[in-house]
Amino acid sequence: MGKQPFLTDVKTLRERARRHIEQGAVTAGYKADRGAVLKLLNEALATEIVCVLRYKRHYFMASGINAQGVAAEFLQHANEEQTHADQIAARIVQLGGEPDFSPDGLLTRSHSEYVEGTSLVSMIQEDLVAERVAIDSYREMTAYLGNDDPTTRRMLEGILAMEEEHADDLVSLLEDLGG
Repeated sequence: MGKQPFLTDVKTLRERARRHIEQGAVTAGYKADRGAVLKLLNEALATEIVCVLRYKRHYFMASGINAQGVAAEFLQHANEEQTHADQIAARIVQLGGEPDFSPDGLLTRSHSEYVEGTSLVSMIQEDLVAERVAIDSYREMTAYLGNDDPTTRRMLEGILAMEEEHADDLVSLLEDLGG
């Protein structure tokens, strides 16, 4: 049994690069099911959009003696979730897909729910539930991708890390409020 070289020879790489150039970043070496990945990414996009909307509502609706600091946290999280949505949309386009920003069906595509909350504590709790949903969703997506799409996996791992930070922040807020 002969050993194969670690790297493809340069001539072959160049020849392959010239084939199907209209596919941009998606080369013959892309191993994932692109259709499935695009579906997952559009679900992730919807999840992030719903999170942005929920955090923005909570930011504007926060009231009470402890509201100022909590509202600032809500706004920071909303902005970070928007950054995630932008990253996901850009990756969808890079993979030759179309990001689905349509409000029609947004909640059915999203993994998280849009629950408004009626008090500062219930708002924080609802955001924490949504973060926990996102954490599990992104963890499953990264496991599914494995080494078949390392670029998307790394992007989602970065988002996952931020969602875990958000969850920690929200737990701290709940502890501070005695909730």
